[in-house]
Amino acid sequence: MFDVWRAKLALKYLFFEMLPSFLIGLVVFIFVLLMFQILRLTEFVLVHGVDPVAVFSMMSFMTISFLPILFPMSLLFAILLTYGRFSSDSEIVAFKSLGLNTIHLSLPALILALLTTLASIQVSFELAPWGNRAFEVLIHNLKNIKASVNIKAGVFSEGFYDMVIYANDVDTESGELRKVFIFDERNPKSPITVIAKTGQIFSDNSKSKLKSQLLLTNGNIHKTDLSSHTKIDFNSYDINLFDNAPIREARKSPLSHSSKDIKRLLMGGSLKTKKQTLRFETELYRRWALAFACFSFSLVGIAFGIRTNSRQGKSNGVVLSITLIVAYWILYVTFEGLSKKGTIPPIIGVWVPNIIFLALASTRYKIFTQ
Repeated sequence: MFDVWRAKLALKYLFFEMLPSFLIGLVVFIFVLLMFQILRLTEFVLVHGVDPVAVFSMMSFMTISFLPILFPMSLLFAILLTYGRFSSDSEIVAFKSLGLNTIHLSLPALILALLTTLASIQVSFELAPWGNRAFEVLIHNLKNIKASVNIKAGVFSEGFYDMVIYANDVDTESGELRKVFIFDERNPKSPITVIAKTGQIFSDNSKSKLKSQLLLTNGNIHKTDLSSHTKIDFNSYDINLFDNAPIREARKSPLSHSSKDIKRLLMGGSLKTKKQTLRFETELYRRWALAFACFSFSLVGIAFGIRTNSRQGKSNGVVLSITLIVAYWILYVTFEGLSKKGTIPPIIGVWVPNIIFLALASTRYKIFTQ
């Protein structure tokens, strides 16, 4: 009875040593992913004058949408770091002297993996799509409120309110444009080309209706059809800029749909093209695969962590976790792309990285038990 009590204490000790490492890994990986966006976010504040509160909201929504990816990464980091340190300090040997075998020592990691998987399922199906949608809506608002955010000097900007716009110089603070060229294709049957010396963007930030207006001065309008070319000179010309889709009806990406919405779309047959169907099928299966990646990562972490070289504890655990994470995401991106193209069935493609990692964990374990 005394040995059983000591075993429970050892397993409890392992679990609560692993938990802080998991939280630290989560914070570190959030910081790393946000670092890839830091230049863009800084540009919003310094160049385009976007409110820092809005930028902070963008960071928060991005973090929420990243969580399904961050959970398995943080779990692998925690397992390798914890078991690697225990191996380095010969604590694994001490545990085995109590009669604990590899299966016993794996229990804390598997329990944490189970809890992380359950949390990941909830986040992947509901919270992450909400965060991604909130991010899309915020960007939608910023595009209407600060139209000049989309225009860069010396660059042809496509998708600007269904127009192509070019300006030699852009003053993002005042919204003034100089030497402006616009190809307006909002009416596909009668597109026009507008050239002007200067332009000024005015925005209406009222809650009832977000809109912008472009005032052009000293220029001309060119309209061409099959039989004629028309040129109209003007001193002042107004272009009303607006997004045809209301803010709440703006187009959602597959990432922004809840799993219930995706199932309803797939079962209802409302998806018009095979490409759309493949994208939504891949997204649905991807969420399940990412949630259960926590188990794949935990088994790989156990197989590598408990057997870590006794002289390379922490440093080896960190390097190994990064290496395995990079390898997994290379596989993940590759097979997800093949699934979206229809090269392989989505239900198979998104699960291949998990299957490979399970095979890796099994092979690693057999090598060390021979």
